[in-house]
Amino acid sequence: MKEEYSIQNNSFAKRSNKKLLKTLRLVLLLIVFAGLIVFGAIFVGKYKKNSVSIKEIKNAWASYDYQKVYELSKSYLNENPYNNTALTYYSYSCFFIAQAQTDTLQAQTYLDECINNIRIALYESSKSLTPQLQYMLGRAYFYKNTITTHYYADLAVKYLLLAKENGYEADDISEYLGLSYASLGMTMESISAFTEALLVRESDALLLSIAEQYYKANEYTAAEQYLFRIIKNSENDEVVLKSQILLGNIYIDKEDYDAALEEFNNVLKKNENSADAHYGIGVIYEKQGNMVKARSEWRTALKMQVNHPGALQKMSNN
Repeated sequence: MKEEYSIQNNSFAKRSNKKLLKTLRLVLLLIVFAGLIVFGAIFVGKYKKNSVSIKEIKNAWASYDYQKVYELSKSYLNENPYNNTALTYYSYSCFFIAQAQTDTLQAQTYLDECINNIRIALYESSKSLTPQLQYMLGRAYFYKNTITTHYYADLAVKYLLLAKENGYEADDISEYLGLSYASLGMTMESISAFTEALLVRESDALLLSIAEQYYKANEYTAAEQYLFRIIKNSENDEVVLKSQILLGNIYIDKEDYDAALEEFNNVLKKNENSADAHYGIGVIYEKQGNMVKARSEWRTALKMQVNHPGALQKMSNN
């Protein structure tokens, strides 16, 4: 009996141990499963918290917070590298941040980002958005042309013309085209674009740009008309002084040295440190055969502007 009882006890103990082991395994599995659920919930929560939406980017854009647009869209593109909307906002924010830079190297870096991302966006842009992207790409190349030693004016012209041909309207397209043509030495095309820009918006700087192009084309009478208009009506002293310098140079070319000297002296009355005025007076003395006074004026010009190209050339040649 004792042996039978012992066997029954052992059998019961084994069954109990198996049940306990199964229970422990089940509890362990439940704990692990619960842990995975909690971990997944935390991960998803963090992902949602860290993820960026197009709506957030648009809201930042509406607030003119270009730095925030830049950061949000860059983060969004890490997950969706070819999203056209994010590419567009990212490139536009790069453009406006570049304009605000005082460091030209930093500005170039942002402009390069702008250009690269607009070009990617153009591959799959809608027909309605394409002209605007072409316009912004043209502007980006225009500003890149102004801060680098390389020439990008041809690309500025290319994309600004494409934007215009595709129906995009902006008040400054013709002015950008005029300046880009001028940079390329395409004088008559520049005059044509500037004249078109005048129909949209007149400014003293625009009038001076037209006068400069007419001067390059040796159309002195046309240039003088714009310069007289600026000198008479403008309240922008800097533009007026540049106009008087250009007018003095025209008078030199026309061999009206008295009128030229009067213009340069008028400039010196307002700005006695004008290197351009002293250089111009030196040219007048050179034309009159007085090289002593001419060199004296050029030396004065170099004291005021050590890298004045005209004065440097004259001093090296005379």
